[in-house]
Amino acid sequence: MRRIQGWAAFGVVLVGACCAAAAWAADGGVPACEAAAREKKLAGAAKTSFIQKCEKDAQARCEAQASEKKLAGAAKTSFVNKCLRETPTPAQ
Repeated sequence: MRRIQGWAAFGVVLVGACCAAAAWAADGGVPACEAAAREKKLAGAAKTSFIQKCEKDAQARCEAQASEKKLAGAAKTSFVNKCLRETPTPAQ
């Protein structure tokens, strides 16, 4: 019975993380990356590439901060999402 409860809890955390990631992606990703692309007047493939790299870098930075704070599960997901929303405009 304990094994089933453990897997159920894992499933809840996994579904929560997936929902948070989907909501973040639907929100348009990292607002600072979009703003930086607009400032640079990028379009087409250059804009797409820039935003993807910017978002990847921001995600890695926020994940590293969460690891430093030793966060896990829903607390980590919440922290990372908040961090991404508050990411300053990159100086790239």
